[in-house]
Amino acid sequence: MKRRVLIIAAVALCSAALAAQRGATTIRRAADGTPDISGVWQSGGVSLYGDQGTAAPPAAARGAAPPPRREPPQYQPSFAPRQKTYTAVDDPAAACLLPGVPRITSMPMPFEIVQQPKKVVILYEAFHAFRIIPIDDALKHPADVTPTWMGDSVARWDGDTLVVDVIGFNDRTWLGGVGTVHSEDMHVVERFTPRPDGTLAYEATVTDPKALTKPWTTGVTLRTPKDARVEEYECIENNQDLAHMKK
Repeated sequence: MKRRVLIIAAVALCSAALAAQRGATTIRRAADGTPDISGVWQSGGVSLYGDQGTAAPPAAARGAAPPPRREPPQYQPSFAPRQKTYTAVDDPAAACLLPGVPRITSMPMPFEIVQQPKKVVILYEAFHAFRIIPIDDALKHPADVTPTWMGDSVARWDGDTLVVDVIGFNDRTWLGGVGTVHSEDMHVVERFTPRPDGTLAYEATVTDPKALTKPWTTGVTLRTPKDARVEEYECIENNQDLAHMKK
């Protein structure tokens, strides 16, 4: 019996050591038991145009085969007149305007999530943007939502996933890639899911019956870079000559 206990203990220690080598951790929890997703996060993107929906799905396992490339947004024929030949110089963000949701999450600058029991605040380095998101299980938006660049957001917890429902957009932002426009009817559902390895899976599904033939989904893995913090960002000072962006 004693030998059996020692064997079980040795197996447990080996398992713990193996898990540590793999970087496994447990999901941080807030005082109310919900996952604690507060902290500074950053995507792996290196472009203002993000991955255009090509990132691995959040559920993809580490070491698994690469998932198939996600297709770009598919547009309604009636929306085709809006689909002129765009270049980077047409990008609203090139004029230092807010990039909108979900695009801002995949930008290469860090952002900080401040989590409270009744709301989540997201402070983006990019474009000085911020979002104050109430947590409401009914996902109830105000009755008088004014169209804006970042939309109106409200969240609820679905197990360990923070689901953010966003409406009330203007039609002046891009979804990600060059010329990925949309209408004011756009509706975005974001999902922030913490993983045991310390990363945060981000997935956003965009529906826009006026512009798109079907929902479009994009996603990215968010990580906490060493010593990363949200710093000052000045678009006009850092902006490149727009004429060069035509090339």
